[in-house]
Amino acid sequence: MEDWFPYLWQFHIAAGAIALVVAITSVWAERRRFRRANLDAVGFMPWTVIYLTTFLTACVFLGLAAREWFAA
Repeated sequence: MEDWFPYLWQFHIAAGAIALVVAITSVWAERRRFRRANLDAVGFMPWTVIYLTTFLTACVFLGLAAREWFAA
């Protein structure tokens, strides 16, 4: 990890951004699932759970990055 990111807050920003992208994608997929034309084609992905966990992860990582960036 030291080779890719010279500071720890940069790693936290990257991880938080990836988690935020996954959270936004899961919101889009859940909306798409709710508005489906064929009501029998439900799907199997728990998009709400994926959204909640990735959004919480993004908040934690971005909060850590902000704390470390302001402390430096």
